[in-house]
Amino acid sequence: MHVSHLTFVAGPKGLPSAVDGLSAALGRKFKDGGYHPRFGTRNNILPLAEGRYLEAVEVLDHLAADKAVYGQAVRARQENGGGWLGWVISVDDLAPYETRLGRKAVPGSRQFPDGRRLEWEQIGITGLITDPQLPYFLKWESPADVLPSALAGDVRIDTIEIGGSRDRVEDWIGSPIGETFDGITIAFSTPNGHPGVDAVTFDVPGIGMVRI
Repeated sequence: MHVSHLTFVAGPKGLPSAVDGLSAALGRKFKDGGYHPRFGTRNNILPLAEGRYLEAVEVLDHLAADKAVYGQAVRARQENGGGWLGWVISVDDLAPYETRLGRKAVPGSRQFPDGRRLEWEQIGITGLITDPQLPYFLKWESPADVLPSALAGDVRIDTIEIGGSRDRVEDWIGSPIGETFDGITIAFSTPNGHPGVDAVTFDVPGIGMVRI
């Protein structure tokens, strides 16, 4: 069980504006991540340390975005001003989660600008929409050299601040969460409004701690 990546949704000004803001804060340039044809979204990615990455995403004016649950989630967050959508856990086997959640994982793919295709299966987006403190789960289907984590970066995720309940998240993922989970500090607080990821602190070489 590995914290794979974090997803940040662009606001009304669009993906380039969101990426410019994140790049300025972190002192690093994002890469064009291509399109999610099944979901009606596109993204830019920033490879991070420890086999993780940061994804900035926006919804497209495309029929797939209206049909796909992920596209709906991105659209709703974008129309609400943008910001953190959630955190994502990669696993080796989705079968236990399919059994527990009572539904099948759905395929996902991303088409890179250079023509390569990244493929995976995911489950739990509906849970994230209902309760944004919850991560969703994915299983990579593509070879390791195609994964975003293959482009190793030097920025480390230090802390994820979540408005919500540790017990609720532990029940969802089926594993205890201590003060740290997969090397990341997970800090819970009682949400003032809706539950979800409130902020993320990154350890950036040459800059220090950056909280977004």
